[in-house]
Amino acid sequence: MAENIANEEQDARARAEQRHNEDRVLDSGALRALAHPLRVRIYDILSQYGPQTASSLAERLHESSGSTSYHLRALAKHDLIREAADRGTGRERWWERPVGGVSFASPEAMATPAGRAATQVVMNEFLRNRNDQLLEFVNRGIDGEEAMWQEGTLISTATARLSPEQSKELTLGIMALIDEAVDKYRNQTGENVRPVTIRADVFPLPTLGGQS
Repeated sequence: MAENIANEEQDARARAEQRHNEDRVLDSGALRALAHPLRVRIYDILSQYGPQTASSLAERLHESSGSTSYHLRALAKHDLIREAADRGTGRERWWERPVGGVSFASPEAMATPAGRAATQVVMNEFLRNRNDQLLEFVNRGIDGEEAMWQEGTLISTATARLSPEQSKELTLGIMALIDEAVDKYRNQTGENVRPVTIRADVFPLPTLGGQS
């Protein structure tokens, strides 16, 4: 039994590494197209909440539908988003983010100052949005609607001393768990079902003088 569990965990890590290797690496053109605070927020909403229209995005973002429509077309031009083929009418177009992982670690982009600047803008905006969402949840507290989510919520930080190889093994294990949950519940609907963001950060801390 223990051997079977170990083999399953190893297979899950292998699948996670394969998926990571198959992530779309954004080229410099796509990164520059995304490097705008409003476009990052639009991309994030499509990732978290599913297909939207220019009007629904405008309402959520307190922007004009003309503005969101313009930014949607700019994102679509680089295949960052696409029209939802099974939705919409002649009057209103629905947009969605294609399924699959995306990597901002583009060697092509990082080779030029403009590419590095675009990458920094994109990463900063994504992290700012994630942090804002976390703080909003914390500030809402757990009363009322949020009470049922208390036991299923995790906000935790831990520190371990690892080698690069051990850090990679840990990362692949976490990715495997996340991939399993996303695949299992991606299209789930029903009472009390809502988007849940899953955050995972594994990175080395800077060394202190005289320590390693």
